[in-house]
Amino acid sequence: MEFAGQRRAIIRHAPVSTGQCVKQVEKGKAANDEFQTANSALQRGERVRELLQQRVKLPFDEKHLQCLLVRPELNQVLMGSLVPAGLLNIYGPCGYGKSAAATQALLASDFCSAHFRWVTLNAQDNAPERFLMLLAVALNQPEPVHSGAFSDGLQWLLAATERPDSVSLLPKVLVLDNLDAICNPAALALLQQLVDNLPAQLRLLGISRGPLAVSTHSLDLQNRFTSLGPDKLEFSRSEVFEFFASELQQQKLTTVSVDNLYSLTEGWPTPLALYRGELRSGRERKALQDTASVQRFLADAVLGHYTNAQLLALRALAELDVFSDDLFASLADTTIELALSPSQTALAQTTPTPVTLSQLVPSQAVERGLPAKLMAGRGRWYRLNPLLLDWLQTPVLNGSAQRMLRVSEWFAQRRQYSEGLKYALMSADVGQIRRMAAEGSEALLLGQDTASLLRLRFSLPATALAANPRLRLVFGWVHAIGGQCRQATELVEHLGKVEAHDIPLGRIQALQAFIARGQGQVEPALVLAEAALKDPELSVQGQLVTQLVRSSALCALGRFADARQASREAARLARQAGDTGSEALAVYAHARIELSKGELRHTEHLLRSSLDTAMQELARPARVGEIRLQLNLALVLLHQGRYQDVDRVLAVCTRQAEQTRDLGLLMAMCLRVLICRSQSHFDEAFAWIARAERTMQSWQVDGELYVPVLEALKASCWLAQRETDRAAQAMTKIVPYRQAGYSPELFPTMLGLMDCLQVRVAMARGEYGAARTQLNGLRAGYRDSMPMGVDLHMSLLDAVLLAREKSPAQAVKRLVSIVELAAKEHFISPFTELKQELEPLLRQTLDQLPTGVFTDALVKLFGIKAATSATSATRVIVPLAEPISEREKGVLECIARGLSNQEVADKLHISLHTVKTHARRINAKLGVKSRTQAIVRARELGVL
Repeated sequence: MEFAGQRRAIIRHAPVSTGQCVKQVEKGKAANDEFQTANSALQRGERVRELLQQRVKLPFDEKHLQCLLVRPELNQVLMGSLVPAGLLNIYGPCGYGKSAAATQALLASDFCSAHFRWVTLNAQDNAPERFLMLLAVALNQPEPVHSGAFSDGLQWLLAATERPDSVSLLPKVLVLDNLDAICNPAALALLQQLVDNLPAQLRLLGISRGPLAVSTHSLDLQNRFTSLGPDKLEFSRSEVFEFFASELQQQKLTTVSVDNLYSLTEGWPTPLALYRGELRSGRERKALQDTASVQRFLADAVLGHYTNAQLLALRALAELDVFSDDLFASLADTTIELALSPSQTALAQTTPTPVTLSQLVPSQAVERGLPAKLMAGRGRWYRLNPLLLDWLQTPVLNGSAQRMLRVSEWFAQRRQYSEGLKYALMSADVGQIRRMAAEGSEALLLGQDTASLLRLRFSLPATALAANPRLRLVFGWVHAIGGQCRQATELVEHLGKVEAHDIPLGRIQALQAFIARGQGQVEPALVLAEAALKDPELSVQGQLVTQLVRSSALCALGRFADARQASREAARLARQAGDTGSEALAVYAHARIELSKGELRHTEHLLRSSLDTAMQELARPARVGEIRLQLNLALVLLHQGRYQDVDRVLAVCTRQAEQTRDLGLLMAMCLRVLICRSQSHFDEAFAWIARAERTMQSWQVDGELYVPVLEALKASCWLAQRETDRAAQAMTKIVPYRQAGYSPELFPTMLGLMDCLQVRVAMARGEYGAARTQLNGLRAGYRDSMPMGVDLHMSLLDAVLLAREKSPAQAVKRLVSIVELAAKEHFISPFTELKQELEPLLRQTLDQLPTGVFTDALVKLFGIKAATSATSATRVIVPLAEPISEREKGVLECIARGLSNQEVADKLHISLHTVKTHARRINAKLGVKSRTQAIVRARELGVL
């Protein structure tokens, strides 16, 4: 079959019966009494045993394993989860590399090949007698002798493993691959018996597409059961880059294309491996979703076992961003059929018969291996993998508009108007759109899918807007949220002056305040917001949005107490309106205040608590609220140098920001630039800058919202490469924005950082007198309202200038005080940014810096190896009265890396209660009272 010419047209056009349904025949299953034959006795003998022995082998040879990505962290997690008399279940949809990951981990472990036995099960193993014989072969035991029930035979086998002469023959690890093949109740009972009575030496590793069909709670209560799913098996973004390192080096791919591959597949290993194979074969390069091998994989391996009717239902499911059983059941009485082109109709032997959507239950499909992710905080809601979604959405089904209208009505009945408006727009039903818009408000629009609303805006005739002031106000908000502030201003500039309408003046002023703040105008935004709040007719949600604008403006002015009061009022109004999405935005405003004050740990706790709260809400919060919380969390982690954590957070929120056309995408891309710059990957940094610029231009975002930010990033990268003239050129483009007091809403401290860049350019040119004058002037302008990040930047520049001004003692003293201040919150990003300027002074000062985690991080950042060894040599290792156990040491190491208790629990696969218990014991043994003291004390004693 030629897949490139007939893209994803994998629907078998056989007639589909819509009459009486019978039980479907699947692997190893019949309609009735399907296991009666399997449960009867089988022929025994040496030849049968020899045949079964041939099946006990690893699924991959050495040559195949050499082509796989080496994943030491995953290997460590897998082997750490294999405990004696314990069970590890690796599950995930087709193509997630379950067997490959287990094979790699076992071969990289301390076990020799004789210590583990691998059995790949199939449908024939549903025969209990055969299953027993296979277990006996795998465990190096004689064939069980029994005349009663199969359970007696397994009991005899397990008892045999306990005999002294059998212990040495017993493997350390038994792997049962393809556990889904076991579906006979009699065979499942044997599997349950094995799980409940595992020999003390044996570690059982099960591999399946879905969760196990046996009970594991008793093992779980004893910490002897671990389950690892697709979230552990999928490649991270950094692993995808490592996977395609050769292609990047040979310029077959760019960093942008690799990032797109990660976004499309979400780290799905097999499609990525197939695509890499296509690239290395020398064939013409195509998009991953159009590659023949990837299409065959999706058609055969992932979707091959579905019937025609189920495939059609899956295509209807792919029309939804997220889905649940209840939502899909509301479409059960609708019929669907494939929209065929004339040529396809001619090729088909018969005309496809419309079928109903009751052929599929989404949650059951996911449990059986459909690549989809559970949506956190929404109960049993799912979303499909983007690659599979792309496959299923082409070709199009007939009747999509009617189904989208039904979905919109379903959400409207549950008062989820944001989702209802989105699907109303997709249905193009004008009446439903108006009904949803009538329920809308400023807060609803603020949490809406901006891309869908802008598409509607451009589809409306100009006369419709001109004749309807309220519609102009609504789309004024749409343009303002989308970064098109000039178009928003044009729509509403006359509403408060000439036209006769019933729109309260406060609503108009609230929008104008939002526009001004988006354009970086702080004082005008604050004046308009204050005026809007004086209007008694301003709605609760209108007041809510205006308070958020006030909080942002006051924070930019350094009036943190007033800003906090405004964010509190916004949170109160959000709770009053029952708007969890806007409450998330109020937390976002609060977090930015704390971040400006330099309270990184408190900010992280605040953001994570809010995200956890959002996960508990069954109603989805506003998208922009979720995205902004995640972006601020990423910013906090960046300030602390936790780049792997930043990468994970950005991977979650970037895709959603791009799909919904949220300006938060600009911030996500800027954070990517800063990560690349910190790692000296300047080509990749400039690629991200160019990508951000292209995206903003294609979205028609006003230049003042992104140009100064991107030019500042360019200047920073040029300075790091000692390209002073190019940095100065970039700074020249920023001058008008600096003079206007520009403070972008997404980057409230950007003005101060641009000022620091100007000082750095002067220093790079050797103009230290001018740099000193500029720096002193900047400090005087801030008075007592300087954000912590800007303060650290300016203080570090001051220390460098002191060293240049022949005041080395003062410079060292200044740097020591700055390090002590930054160490409290592990605020390392200013040191990373100013690495080039700081390096000589830091080397001189290192022996006077306080010992601790932060100083160690600085030593690593600046690559001062000799100082590290010298510092370590001065430490005296004193034995503890009660030594730290290996498990406690593992917890302590995680704490030292800045992980929260929950993150430690997730990483070590233990309960949160266990983590807290270990932490208390660690503190008691070290004689300290806090995490920070424990880390410092442990390093002093040589424990870490």
